[in-house]
Amino acid sequence: MEAKAVKAILFDLDNTLIETTLAGEVALRKAGELLKAELSLDDAAVRSVCDLFKLKLRHEAPDGFPCASLDELRARHWEESIAEATGGPPASGLASRCYDLWKSRRLEALRLTPEVRDLLRRLRRSYKLLLLTNGDAQTQREKVEAARCEEFFDAVVIAGDHAEQKPFPSIFRRCFGALQVEAQDCVMVGDSLDTDIQGGLNAGVRATVWIHAAEGDASDAEVKPDYVIPTVLDLPGILAQLQ
Repeated sequence: MEAKAVKAILFDLDNTLIETTLAGEVALRKAGELLKAELSLDDAAVRSVCDLFKLKLRHEAPDGFPCASLDELRARHWEESIAEATGGPPASGLASRCYDLWKSRRLEALRLTPEVRDLLRRLRRSYKLLLLTNGDAQTQREKVEAARCEEFFDAVVIAGDHAEQKPFPSIFRRCFGALQVEAQDCVMVGDSLDTDIQGGLNAGVRATVWIHAAEGDASDAEVKPDYVIPTVLDLPGILAQLQ
């Protein structure tokens, strides 16, 4: 049976279209400068505080703090990280200032590059485009707004607004319905094997494209994408093969 033409592309957001990891590092440096000035910390102590904050972010469970907003929870991450690294609680208000600075600087750094913006404009002439992003709904909505993404997509689905996120098929079926396409009409593009690629496979999309910028062979990965490219800017070459 002849394969159907691709009609739609589903894009992940973080580290696929925007450099979230890089933006986070920029923001941490700014927060570290504040800590260094306020507490007279050396570079090693600043790194320790920032590493602790990153660890808490990675393992945070907002549902475990039903009485706290995400902003309050993350300010608490800074407070705990400072206390653990320095041996004492920070001065009143310092943790909140660190959080506010980190958040504002990270959002400022989350931008679609001119090259990615041009790519999306070109692709939208031929395909339906949908942005599908996992994560806390508030956080992801702020990222989408900061990066000014919505104008480039036919639909934006923030999985945190729904019962299940990637890699569950239900969130993909919601996307297919929003675009009025079938799974086999779609290509899934993202940087995460566990959520983007596995999710696309679970949902039965036409092809999965893994954004893998790291050096080295990725053939031993447990989840097997159909295609691997170092940057989303290489996507047109893959699409040409699928037509």
